[in-house]
Amino acid sequence: MSVNINSNSSRSVTTPYVSLEIQGGPSEQAIHDKNDDLASLAVGSLTSTQTADGINDLPGYIIICAVILIGDMSRGMMFPTMWPLVESLGGTTVTLGYAVAAYSLGRIMSSPIFGAWSTTMGTKKTLQYSTGLLTLAFFTYAQIPKVGRPFFLIFSQTLVGAGSGSSGATRAFVADTTATRQRTRYIAITTAVQYGGFTMTPFLGAFFSHILQDEEYQLGIFLFNKFTVPAYFMCILSSGVFLLLSTVFVERQRHIPILSLTGRSTGKPAKSSKRTMIDEIANTTTFLGLTTYDTCLLGCMLLNFATKGSIASFETIGINYAETQFGMAAEVAGSIVAMCGTVGVLSLLCMAHLSETFTDVQLITGGMAVTIGSMLSLLFVSEDTQDNETWRYSLAMFMMYSVGYPIGHTAVIGLFSKIVGRRKQGALMGWFSASGSAARILCAIITGYVTNYASIDTLFLILMAILTTAIIFTITARKTLGLLSL
Repeated sequence: MSVNINSNSSRSVTTPYVSLEIQGGPSEQAIHDKNDDLASLAVGSLTSTQTADGINDLPGYIIICAVILIGDMSRGMMFPTMWPLVESLGGTTVTLGYAVAAYSLGRIMSSPIFGAWSTTMGTKKTLQYSTGLLTLAFFTYAQIPKVGRPFFLIFSQTLVGAGSGSSGATRAFVADTTATRQRTRYIAITTAVQYGGFTMTPFLGAFFSHILQDEEYQLGIFLFNKFTVPAYFMCILSSGVFLLLSTVFVERQRHIPILSLTGRSTGKPAKSSKRTMIDEIANTTTFLGLTTYDTCLLGCMLLNFATKGSIASFETIGINYAETQFGMAAEVAGSIVAMCGTVGVLSLLCMAHLSETFTDVQLITGGMAVTIGSMLSLLFVSEDTQDNETWRYSLAMFMMYSVGYPIGHTAVIGLFSKIVGRRKQGALMGWFSASGSAARILCAIITGYVTNYASIDTLFLILMAILTTAIIFTITARKTLGLLSL
């Protein structure tokens, strides 16, 4: 459905979504600034539990966060046992790379679709479809030990990725229902939930692995062991979220009043001179044949590719690298990642304060620089595990999972959303998520081949070159990116 605003009506529009009181005579600049803020709440077939002033419907917002959480718990829960599962199926690091990439393949297929559906069908139905598919995917994953074939692991990972591909829809939900100046804060909160799902839940996966060890229990057609219990646990959680979406979550239509200089609502957005100037710059053509706006969106997607690709490589080799180079058990390595991820969630919760001190461009470049530092700490380790201090592994995980990736990547999301501005964000956020999934696919597969046929140091050098190039691009285009994100 769409929001129709009668441009000929001069009466005030009253709405529970945005409440504005104008007392006295507001200045022309104040009215234009307020209209720019309201216009950044993209008009379209959108519903919301958030307002320009904050969270209006706490139960609905919590359900949205629950959807985000289970989407990335699907990776975190299986992280400690993924490599042992691949080994039990007779696979290699190449198999592991394809298994990790399959998850992202599923996401890259579903993210644009769910993003577009959130605009045409609404948030509720879209998330019901994604959560229902995710429940089925977890059940399929639990059957992997019975089938005993690597291809079935890859197939199941693809299904799990497809079911968790609602990030475009959930991010669009937040982006379309918050003013530009508040967007980084709210995106940081939802990203903290998402990031916590991936990096903190390995604690739980490691706990199941530690308790069950090599024990197996058969109950009818159900097999319970350290590989299947996390999947069945996620089945229960996703079923619960589906029930909440069906019975509690309520879509709410947004209405946005645009103020005239008299403080009354009008149907036509009043652009400020600053906004007009920004729009003119955005529509100029670059040497690539694209508009400045399109070029900046493409650049943000490439930044997303660089940051996502780095974390995908660490995700692919993390446990295997800890075992082979530092002599750690999988449970210990998973716990280190989970602890660093917990600190990363705290970093994300501080994004509101960081965004008040630093620009998005500064946060992006700083995050990628710290990520490069995490790789430097792992370069040229000894082949003898006895000579390698475990603090090097812990430091690298801290720099990657606690500081570099969460801050840098969240700033990229915020910058992209601000540049999109008033346009419908569902499909664009879906494609943005797809670019990150493409990075996970390519980097996971490349990681498997490079570590198998070359060396881990070669992989780190490749990733560092990519991140350095991304930093140079961001610094070079910082003025244009900053202007279009206003």
